Amino acid sequence: MQKKDRLRLESRARIMKALGHPTRLFIVETLESREHCVCELTATIGADISTVSRHLSILKQAGVVRDEKRGSQVFYALRVPCVLRLFECVESIVKKSAEEYLELSQ
Repeated sequence: MQKKDRLRLESRARIMKALGHPTRLFIVETLESREHCVCELTATIGADISTVSRHLSILKQAGVVRDEKRGSQVFYALRVPCVLRLFECVESIVKKSAEEYLELSQ
């Protein structure tokens, strides 16, 4: 594998790894409609602020979300909303797998 290909694939893997947690997937879905401050996300998720902040940090490091500080609050938004199309693809895989499983079990 060439170095260029390896770097490209490592970048993809880093993003997929960042998305690989139910709470982080929920955060991305929540940010679909609009930006949210950490306090709103904490209330919506039902976790403490340090846990939510850690999840947001992982998503930010992977380039999935961006942040903007306004006074004492930090607001988060999707950096590139096309990440939501990835979820559509994942749902198609889940649906197809379920259909095939049902066919085999009959």
